Amino acid sequence: MTKCSIKKACPVSNKTNMTTVAIVEDHKVLRESLKKLIAGNPDYSCLGACSSAEEALEQIPLWKPEVVVMDIHLPKMSGIECTRRLKELCPECSVLILTVYEDNESIFDALRAGARGYLLKRCVSDQILRAIQDVKEGGGPMTSQVARRVVESFGESIREKSEESTISARERDILTQLTKGYANKEIADKMSLSVSTVRTHLRHIYEKLHVRSRTEAAMKFRSG
Repeated sequence: MTKCSIKKACPVSNKTNMTTVAIVEDHKVLRESLKKLIAGNPDYSCLGACSSAEEALEQIPLWKPEVVVMDIHLPKMSGIECTRRLKELCPECSVLILTVYEDNESIFDALRAGARGYLLKRCVSDQILRAIQDVKEGGGPMTSQVARRVVESFGESIREKSEESTISARERDILTQLTKGYANKEIADKMSLSVSTVRTHLRHIYEKLHVRSRTEAAMKFRSG
């Protein structure tokens, strides 16, 4: 595992109520650093730290922290699955992911599982503290690199939707028949078209949906 360290924290503003935090991190050095970081600031209270998802699912619902700082790479169950289950057991807890993983799959799987924020471990400690507070107050803090990936993915989704909107009514009718499992000849008969015309429409549909097969086109049409 990548060796991580927490730099000295910058002070944050005083608040009337301390923010309660739990940690889920299997890396012992980082786990202890996070505990010291949180315990060393008067505005935060560390209720406990777990080294595995299994321990977290047992302890955190009892501790009832406001924020859970969660690693993704854990010994057995992943932090993403732990987040999903924890949100069912302890819905009032907000999860902040703190990880080395910055690939799109990890980011979006974590967010879909219910994480409210996503930070990379190379961020400095004052960013972690402020992110914890932001999550508590309903925000969605992300490391800049993660936020950029989210924005880029959103842009790609918008472009895909725009391209899909150019599909004609006739092409949509063909897609509807496609999702029902009909072959080209059957589609042609049902729509009073020639088989070659159906093939031409399908080629245009593949280009617009950026797919290469009938199955991919049908799946994408259904998901849309």
